[in-house]
Amino acid sequence: MTVSSRSAGVVAAVVSFISFGTSGAFVKPLLDAGWSPTAAVTARALLAGLVLLPFVVVSLRGRWHALVRARWAVVGMGVVGVAVTQVLYFAAIQRIPVATALLIEFLAPLMLVGYTWAVSRRTPAPVVLAGSVLAVGGLVLVIGPGAITAVDPVGVAAAFGAAIGCSVYFVIAARPNEGLPPVALAGAGLLLAVPVLAVVGATGLLPYTATFGDLTLMGTTTAWWVPLGVVAVVGTALAYASGITASGILGSRLASFIALLEVVSAAVFAWLLLGQGLSPVQLAGGALILAGIASVRAERQQVEPVVPVLAATK
Repeated sequence: MTVSSRSAGVVAAVVSFISFGTSGAFVKPLLDAGWSPTAAVTARALLAGLVLLPFVVVSLRGRWHALVRARWAVVGMGVVGVAVTQVLYFAAIQRIPVATALLIEFLAPLMLVGYTWAVSRRTPAPVVLAGSVLAVGGLVLVIGPGAITAVDPVGVAAAFGAAIGCSVYFVIAARPNEGLPPVALAGAGLLLAVPVLAVVGATGLLPYTATFGDLTLMGTTTAWWVPLGVVAVVGTALAYASGITASGILGSRLASFIALLEVVSAAVFAWLLLGQGLSPVQLAGGALILAGIASVRAERQQVEPVVPVLAATK
């Protein structure tokens, strides 16, 4: 991997975690106005998929057979990387605190390190192990030390399921996927997730409600579609497309560690848009996450890691 391509991958990863970080601040007004999480996720996936559709068409340039060849990657991304991960995450936050669910879900980088360790039978380099400890420690500080106190077994199990789904997302995104362009994988995956989420809502497994009146955003009254549009375009379409691009360049492990900064990004946007301040402890946690990422990136520059390959049918 050249320095320029690695730099492009880091830039894409930064764009992704910043974009994902906007979601919470703009989804919250929708949830406060009566939208259920499942309905909000379905709407954002549908709109984001439609936003990406023209780019999908242009990127394929008539090579629709690429979608057929990469069909299992698209199914894995849509069903597991988007729909299952989101449903399990929202199922988790119905039973355990949001901070706890986030902390468990973002154990995905450690799961990837462990999976690679098991598959390759090679002990990770000390810098990777040290980076893992630093990153998770920083994550605990950003979310809050009290996040580890949840005891609801169903909620914890759902959160771990979301972490596995998140791991699968990074693995699928890091694979060549039969040459399917990242934007095509993102767009097709998002559109495929919509009927899956709709079925979940129809079964009543999770609440599925939406309201279409005005709501409060940043202290002003605005239409419901304004925050939904921001979440769909920035927090979903741009976030998934850039995240898949980053994973393809950097590999699943490094991309997943950089994605931990999504929590910091979300905290910053909550501070700017919702008035939820950042504490010195949270800022220190962000610094630890950066230190952990630097450690993992330093190891990758020396030796290209073994990228785990999961069967898309699992």
